[in-house]
Amino acid sequence: MRVLTTGLLAVGAVAVTVEAVAMPAGPPAMSPPAAVRQTSGRPPGAPPATPRAGRWRWPIVPRPVIARPFEAPGSAWGAGHRGLDLNAADGTLVRAVEGGVVSYVGVIAGRPVVAVTHRDGLRSTYEPVAPAVAPGRLVATGDILGRLVPSGSHCSPLVCLHLGAARGSAYVDPLPLLLRSRVVLLPLA
Repeated sequence: MRVLTTGLLAVGAVAVTVEAVAMPAGPPAMSPPAAVRQTSGRPPGAPPATPRAGRWRWPIVPRPVIARPFEAPGSAWGAGHRGLDLNAADGTLVRAVEGGVVSYVGVIAGRPVVAVTHRDGLRSTYEPVAPAVAPGRLVATGDILGRLVPSGSHCSPLVCLHLGAARGSAYVDPLPLLLRSRVVLLPLA
């Protein structure tokens, strides 16, 4: 285990030390049976729980360098960066970060895009990717979705994968979903 980043965040009268820790990849965790998932204590129709940290796997192997982090927009149409840019070479295989159903394959703003909707409604998006899948296909964590292509890459002249995460129309920072993290509460004194 390696500590990747450490930071200090003040929350009210408590300081919080946050460490992002790299964990060995290993096999994905087994999903509980459907009956167990449905009796999770959440009433039917209740909003899904906050996505847990470290549940996703990196879409590019080996783990890529982050070229540009997520920057939350100030408003729905405001400036920001709604995902992570991950450095990679042209033709790199792009893999599903988690199992789900391919919900979109097409072109948005001149870039080829693949989207996967996961069982809790969270959606991962990958661009620019020449697809190897079709809408409706079930994919498992690590399944190949396509290959990274240089056309439409907003990292030009370099090539990068833009990995997005969204629930409905709300964008989510993908990084906490990729990193296993540990929070330690410390007094401010």
